[in-house]
Amino acid sequence: MKKINVGILIFNEVEVLDFAGPYEVFSRVRTNKGAESRRSNDSAPFNTFTVSLDDNHIKATGGLKIISDYNFVNCPDIDILVIPGGYGTRSLLNNEELLTWIKNISETAKITSSVCTGALLLAKSGLLEEKRATTHWGAIEALKSISKKINVIPNRRIIDDEVITSAGVSSGIDMAFLIVEKLFGEEIASDTAKYIEFHRSKATV
Repeated sequence: MKKINVGILIFNEVEVLDFAGPYEVFSRVRTNKGAESRRSNDSAPFNTFTVSLDDNHIKATGGLKIISDYNFVNCPDIDILVIPGGYGTRSLLNNEELLTWIKNISETAKITSSVCTGALLLAKSGLLEEKRATTHWGAIEALKSISKKINVIPNRRIIDDEVITSAGVSSGIDMAFLIVEKLFGEEIASDTAKYIEFHRSKATV
C-alpha cells in the first residue's frame, strides 16, 4: 500500500507529548489487528516523521534532545501536517519562513492539524480565519488576539472545522486517533488504542 506521510513539526522548546503523542499513535497503526502485526511495517498505513526549520538538533521542553528526520529543504511531501505547541511557539510567531512553510504545506496536505499552542502558528499563518478552533486553556486569549475572525472555543478537547485543532498536550493523542478513525474507521482506531493501552476521549466539535 502507498503510505500516508505524516509530517510533525518540531522546534526548540516544543512540548514533548505534543509531538510524541501523535507520533506514537500514527506510527503504531496497523490495518491488520493484534499485537503481532506491530512486529513489522507490512500493514502500517502511515510513514511518520519529524521536520524542523533548519537545525536538525532540537531541544524540547524538559531538556529532551531530538534530531529531526528532515528539514524544510529535504522534507518529503506531507499528507498530514501536525503542528505541536510548547513555549517555543512564542518565538516563532513572527518567523515568516516558518509561517509561509506551514501555509504552503497546508495547501497540498489532506489534513492540517495542531496540538496545544500549535494553533497560534496556524492562526498566524492565516489558516484559522472564519473557522472554529481551540488551544491550551492558558493560550485561549492569545489565540483570540491573533484574529477576531477566528471563532475560538474554550473547554473543548478537539475541534474539527476543516483544520483540526486540539487543546493542551495530551489532547493531541485523541486528535491523532480522530484522524485515524476518519481515514480507517473505528475498528482500526480502537485496535491501535488497545495496543498502546490508551483510553480515548471523543469530545469533538
